[in-house]
Amino acid sequence: MRPFDAAHYLNSEEDIAAYLDVVLEDNDPRLLAVALGDIARARGMTELARKTGLSRESLYKSLSGERTPNTETLLKVIHALGFKLTVTPA
Repeated sequence: MRPFDAAHYLNSEEDIAAYLDVVLEDNDPRLLAVALGDIARARGMTELARKTGLSRESLYKSLSGERTPNTETLLKVIHALGFKLTVTPA
């Protein structure tokens, strides 16, 4: 039996946005990194590496959840995936 992989279920922009909304509610940078990694794998890590200027290896490490990536990396990835962050009152 294969382990669950969220990347297999991120088939539309709506799915991805809903996934990120849920993840952001936890206020956990590592969980955000893992979710961005799931989205990157669903869309193609090679293309993300090209758009961010980061190596695939660096992206896999940064988005694995094993360490908390720096803000610069998170923002590059979010932008390269075609998303923008917005702020609303809690």
